[in-house]
Amino acid sequence: MAPRNFLTDFELMIVLAALRGGEDAYAIQVAREIEATAGRSVQLGAVYTALKRLEDQGLVESWTGAPTAERGGRAKRYFRVTSRGMDAARSTRQAFVALWSGLSQLKERPS
Repeated sequence: MAPRNFLTDFELMIVLAALRGGEDAYAIQVAREIEATAGRSVQLGAVYTALKRLEDQGLVESWTGAPTAERGGRAKRYFRVTSRGMDAARSTRQAFVALWSGLSQLKERPS
């Protein structure tokens, strides 16, 4: 079996939140999306660290936008999930679904 590129749970959240952000997601937006959608509190520094690690692996790519007056002349760094990142997210999902399948302990209980 060929090696597969799996993401950690946090990396998967980062990738999914970046996808929700569209073609020009940025770190604060990613952090807010994780908090709002997943209900997980995240530190912005952890988001930046994970995005850098994902970029080093070729799973996301980034670029710097134009400086804006709202940001005191600073530019935002934008992120986009690459096709390799999409493949890693799919592989990770498949692995979790396979592990989850057939576990009677995790079946929904009637309310």
